[in-house]
Amino acid sequence: MGVDVILDKWDLRPGHDAYAFMEQMVSDPGVKKVILVCDRGYEQKADARAGGVGAEAQIISAEIYQRVSQDKFVAVVFERDENGRACVPAYYRSRIHIDLSDPSSYHEGFDQPIRWIFDKPVYEKPEIGRTFVSSPQGAVILTTSAQRRALDAIREGRTIAVPAVIEYFQRIAEQMEKVRLDTTADPFHEAVIASIDSLLPSHNDAAAVFVGLAMYVDEPTTAKALHRLFETLLPFMDCPEGMRRSREWDFDNYRFIVHELFLYAVAALLRHERFKAVAELVGEDFYVDRGARQASEAMVPFTSVRRRMESLEQRKRDLKLNRVSLRADLLRDRCSGSGFEFRQIVQADFVLFVRSSLHLRESEVWFPETYPYAMWSDVPFEIFARSKSRRYFERIVTLLDIESKDELSALVQGFRSGSRWVPHVDGVPLDVGGLLGLGSLCTAP
Repeated sequence: MGVDVILDKWDLRPGHDAYAFMEQMVSDPGVKKVILVCDRGYEQKADARAGGVGAEAQIISAEIYQRVSQDKFVAVVFERDENGRACVPAYYRSRIHIDLSDPSSYHEGFDQPIRWIFDKPVYEKPEIGRTFVSSPQGAVILTTSAQRRALDAIREGRTIAVPAVIEYFQRIAEQMEKVRLDTTADPFHEAVIASIDSLLPSHNDAAAVFVGLAMYVDEPTTAKALHRLFETLLPFMDCPEGMRRSREWDFDNYRFIVHELFLYAVAALLRHERFKAVAELVGEDFYVDRGARQASEAMVPFTSVRRRMESLEQRKRDLKLNRVSLRADLLRDRCSGSGFEFRQIVQADFVLFVRSSLHLRESEVWFPETYPYAMWSDVPFEIFARSKSRRYFERIVTLLDIESKDELSALVQGFRSGSRWVPHVDGVPLDVGGLLGLGSLCTAP
C-alpha cells in the first residue's frame, strides 16, 4: 500500500507556472486528495493573501466555499496559538482537521492522514441485522500509530514502553474480528489466501515490535507480554460464541497468522539469545476459555498455537500442486521484507519441535511446518553450532529445559529407531541429530 505524492519541490520545475501548478490541485481529476500542512506562518500568509500561500488560499478557498460536503482537502495541524486554537486559515475554521500538534499524542494521530487518503475511517457504521460481518478480502489491520508509539518507547527506554506494547497488542486483538472470513466464498481457499496476504503489513509491524522487545526489554517482562498476546489471539482459531454453524476451516486465516506470529516471536528471541524468555513463553500453558467444564481444559500447551489448515490441503488438490507443504511455502514467501532470514524462522520451528518432543505427549508435539526446508541441510542451526562451546550449551539447557546433552542423545536415538515420531519426505526422516550438531555439542570450552 503506497501513496503517490505530488510536491512542489519534486514536481515544479524552472519555467513552470506556479499558479497553474496550484490550480491543478483543484482541477485535475487525477489529484484525489490534497493535504494543507498548517502552522502559524501558513495561517497568517493565507489569511493575508500573501505570496504563494495567499495565491494558493484564493484557489482552494473558492473550491471549499462552493461545496458544503467535500473530502478532497484536509488541514493537518502542526501548531496551535497561545489560546490553544488550531492554526488553520480562516476559510477552513468551520471544518474538521487532523491534529498532529501535540508531540505527546503524535502517534495517536499518525494513522489519520492515511485513513483519510484511503477512505478507511476508524469507526464505520455496522450493517443492520448482522452479528458477524465479513470483511472484504483486501482488508488490512491498521495499527500503525500504536505500533510506532510502542516501538519508539522501547528504543528510547521510556517508562511507558511496556504499557505501550501491551496497548499495541490489545489493538491487534481488537482488530482481528475485522478479518473474519466470508464462509460462502467459493473457492474458499482463495479467500483464505487473500486474507492472509492482506495481513502482511500488520505481520511485519508486529515482527518489528518482537525484535524491539528482544533487544531492549528484560526477559521476564517480554515473555509475559508475548504470553498474554497469544492468549488473546488463540480464541480466533475456533468458532466464536454465538456463531451457530461453522466448518473446521472457516478460521484458517486466523490459524495461519497466529501461528506465523508465534514463530516470529520465538525467532526474534532466539536471534538475540533471549533463551530464558523463550523457555518462559513456552513453559507455561495458555489460558483459553472455550466454555471449559473444568480448569484443566482451559489451560493448553504452546503447541495449540499450531493448528491444521484443511483449506490449504484443498488448494493443493484443486490446483494439482506438487508441493510438500503450501503452508511452508507461504511462510517462506512472506519472510521477504520482514527483517528476518527464513532460516531463522525454520530454526525457531525446529526448536519448538525439539522442546515439545522432550516434554510433551506425542499427540501434543509441535508440528514443524517448515521442515521441508530443513530436510536436506547437513549444517546445524546457528544456536546449536555455537553450542559446541560448553559455556554456550549451558544456556541452551535453559532453552530446552534439560540437564545435559544425554537427554538430546536419547531423543535422537528414539527418532532413529522409529520409537519417536519425526517428519518424513518420501520416506526420508528429518535428520534431527544433524540439525542439532549432536556430535559436536559440548566439545569445546
